[in-house]
Amino acid sequence: MNTTLEELRRLAAHAENQRTETGIPRVAMVQGAIPEHELAAVYDPMINLILTGSKTMTVGSRTFRYDPATYFVMSVDLPAVGAVHPAETGEPYLAVSLTLEPTIVASLLADLPKPAGGELYSSGFSVAPVTDELLDAWARMLRLMERPGDIPALAPAYEREILYRVLQGPHGWMLRDIAAPGTNLSRIGVTIQWIRENFTKPLKVEALASMAALSVSAFHRHFKAVTALSPLQYQKRIRLLHARSLLIAGEGNTTSVAFGVGYESATQFSREYSRFFGLPPSKDAVQIVRGIHAVAR
Repeated sequence: MNTTLEELRRLAAHAENQRTETGIPRVAMVQGAIPEHELAAVYDPMINLILTGSKTMTVGSRTFRYDPATYFVMSVDLPAVGAVHPAETGEPYLAVSLTLEPTIVASLLADLPKPAGGELYSSGFSVAPVTDELLDAWARMLRLMERPGDIPALAPAYEREILYRVLQGPHGWMLRDIAAPGTNLSRIGVTIQWIRENFTKPLKVEALASMAALSVSAFHRHFKAVTALSPLQYQKRIRLLHARSLLIAGEGNTTSVAFGVGYESATQFSREYSRFFGLPPSKDAVQIVRGIHAVAR
């Protein structure tokens, strides 16, 4: 395992301290100290493998820490707050990720025996120990960066192998359920997409429950289990994260941004923003912009 990890670190060594494309579809890498505001975001479904250092990810009230002995699976779009840490020996944080494409997972599942689905009220994110087989599949994938001409022919096979190895692991049901229509996770996923696309609109839980073909009480339980947030909390996180990006970009003041993301009260927006990010909206944005400018000098 250590030898494969060293090879993966060498292959990903030119990653930057932001999402760095590899030239391989859906595969990206990142290295170094990532600004805190970039780690507070809505994360797409993905498999994330740490090569050096460690990362903490907080979703709702749940916090996970993972390192080169583990990988992280996120099966639905989730607003989360992350933090990266260098290795104890000083090497910078380094990680690679594969964005999940449900149609590819579904194609793979069609070639495999059909197992039981996920447990009732299961989470849509978790950490699992990495295996030698999974690391080997990642190594084959990243070697394609040195042979880009092979990417069209071989990347799809290596992607299927990575997905297959995760399917065989403790969180394989997550991949199965996001690709299988009618499962509780896929039905919650439909409502999550609706909230993401309509976060400025009033949230009607009864309508979302109907969309998921669940009773209101069952919908609440499933949604909270999958996301670690209630539907209303999920919407608020989406609104606040979007508002922060607007403020950092200078696209409005506190009041206009508050109304723009769906709040009916600028006072309530400022209060909830301060509670979530630790500073009032204007002060938080100014501090982040100053930090960006300082790094750019």
